[in-house]
Amino acid sequence: MIRSFFRRLWRLITAPFRLIAKPFIAIRNFLSHEPEDAALEDVFARTIENPSVLIEHIEALRGHLFRSLLVLILTVAVSTIFAQRILNWLSQPIGGTEALQAIEVTESIGAFMRVSLLTGFAIAFPYIGIEMFAFVNPGLRRRERLMLLIAIPVATLLFIAGLVFAYKFMLPIALPFLLDFMDITTVPRPSNYIRFVTGVMFWTGISFQFPLVIYVLAALGILQAQTLISGWRFAVLGIAIFAAMITPTIDPINMALVMAPMIVLYFVSIGLAALAQRRRLRSRD
Repeated sequence: MIRSFFRRLWRLITAPFRLIAKPFIAIRNFLSHEPEDAALEDVFARTIENPSVLIEHIEALRGHLFRSLLVLILTVAVSTIFAQRILNWLSQPIGGTEALQAIEVTESIGAFMRVSLLTGFAIAFPYIGIEMFAFVNPGLRRRERLMLLIAIPVATLLFIAGLVFAYKFMLPIALPFLLDFMDITTVPRPSNYIRFVTGVMFWTGISFQFPLVIYVLAALGILQAQTLISGWRFAVLGIAIFAAMITPTIDPINMALVMAPMIVLYFVSIGLAALAQRRRLRSRD
């Protein structure tokens, strides 16, 4: 009886401390969790024997994708509030929206929605990364989990850096050349101009993720710097094909504008991969 009383008294006294420590304990358990170490063949055999496991993963993936889509819709809706300001900002390299001339009834609305979509995606980018991390988290080891948690904010910063780089450096070089090519004055349309600008900015932001992806793959032992060095010719060819696919126009100038930073980032990635390999080898010793 007395022992039970003191036990309850102790729980009452320590309750505030346990409440404070609970989130930290949960974070520690989350970070220290190690998945079951099983060969790929065994995992595949279990999936064949028990297909419900695969269905559970598909259901989980659908939930993560659905929540990501909901957040994207929400951020796009919020972006429509200040999309006009962003549209004015994007039009500054050619003298503002006054320099744009629409010839179709819905053209201005299409440009407005395209700006809202790009802005909404930039805002939702961190959350989408968190949802993808939450999906793969159960199969990650502690080191891999920490690496991906750090990669999410870094990827967001790199995406924003890509947007800023395209706006500050690529567009000021491309637009004067394109608008006055062969001394023919061009009056840009909202749909064409905004599609060009947002396309260049978006894909430049995506291409800025390349060094981070290479670093993570090298740190996990999936990719080696020597492989990147030996295959640089094929990489440049692949970048050229990719740039031709995503370039809004067919002229080689725009294609070169997209290719140049991607090629530079590729060679930067080789150095990062070598650094990741060195750290990985040190952690083993």
